[in-house]
Amino acid sequence: MDLVAIEQIRQLKYRYFRTLDLKDWDTFGDCLAEDVVARYGTQAMDKPLHFDNRADVVEFMSGNLGTGIISVHIANHPEIEVGEAGDTATGSWGFEDTVIVPDFKVLIRGGGYYQDEYRKDPDGRWRIASTRYERIYEAMTSLEDTPSFKLIANRWDPALRH
Repeated sequence: MDLVAIEQIRQLKYRYFRTLDLKDWDTFGDCLAEDVVARYGTQAMDKPLHFDNRADVVEFMSGNLGTGIISVHIANHPEIEVGEAGDTATGSWGFEDTVIVPDFKVLIRGGGYYQDEYRKDPDGRWRIASTRYERIYEAMTSLEDTPSFKLIANRWDPALRH
């Protein structure tokens, strides 16, 4: 068992989610192989999202998860297996996400499991070569129907940034 590779891959997946939520698009993109195969899907977006390269994933994420949208992704329960040659791996991750869209007064929560493939690139860094997830649930709440909901901090809104 290659514990160093497993820890590097664990850090990679955590960095993927952190940079997605913090909208650090250059670092987010560097988590992905140039030829990444990404299969995302959400009922809230009403269609599956399929990408076959890094540039398209980053373009979509940066265009659709800009500062008007707040997101937090939590990943846990990693099961990572490194291939015999030590330069590929697979992984499964449980995740939960929360997305708040203040302009549309909506809160989306969901959870499921990611299935990833990883590759150590020539520069020696692990990157996500393939990623997809299956949702266990996704729920949307209108914040207009929740009169007690009040957003009191928002990193992206200067009036609410602390």
